[in-house]
Amino acid sequence: MIYEDAELLVCEKSAGFPVQSRRIGEKDCVSVLKSYLYEKNPGKGEPYLGIVHRLDQPVEGVMVFAKTRSAAANLSGQLSKNGFCKKYQAVVCGKMEQKSGTLVDYLRKDGKTNMSFVMTKDAEGTKRAELSYRVLKEQELYSLVEIDLVTGRHHQIRVQMANAGHPLYGDRKYAPAGERAAGKEAIGLCAVKLTFFHPKTKKKMEFFCQPTGQCFSWFA
Repeated sequence: MIYEDAELLVCEKSAGFPVQSRRIGEKDCVSVLKSYLYEKNPGKGEPYLGIVHRLDQPVEGVMVFAKTRSAAANLSGQLSKNGFCKKYQAVVCGKMEQKSGTLVDYLRKDGKTNMSFVMTKDAEGTKRAELSYRVLKEQELYSLVEIDLVTGRHHQIRVQMANAGHPLYGDRKYAPAGERAAGKEAIGLCAVKLTFFHPKTKKKMEFFCQPTGQCFSWFA
């Protein structure tokens, strides 16, 4: 837990821990946080917890949850109007020729495989995806990149970086086999900064976390 008040909860999600699992009995962020809220106020029934945004299960980073329906509506509105700013750090394969820039693609989600694919602009079911990036550090085989999301699409960073020829290290869905991490090592992606306006006070709120994945230590 990073922050809590009457309207919201901000926490740091670990890599491999789902936001909301479909498997019966499996712990996830929602169940853990609801248990925490219930223990604070026992006997008042199931507490409300609104999911404002998500992180893929293998991704770590900072998240905000709403404790009231009005807060959930306000934060969701900020998200749809780009008042919500999400900054990531990623370890990508190779060295990027352009050290900063913007990627714009059109993605379509395949529900059967739980993957997204880059399509042509006029293909059926596509959604526009945009992000900006900046290379922070480089090594012989990998680069540390800072990413700002303009849109929030399914697996967006993972798909767009792979399509640009620089898949995320450890990404079992989109990286070539030789670049996939062994065992349960975390994917090279962390939501390091979250910025929004408080739904009640309208004060600008900023929260940070540090990546813990092993691949990030290569750039320490």
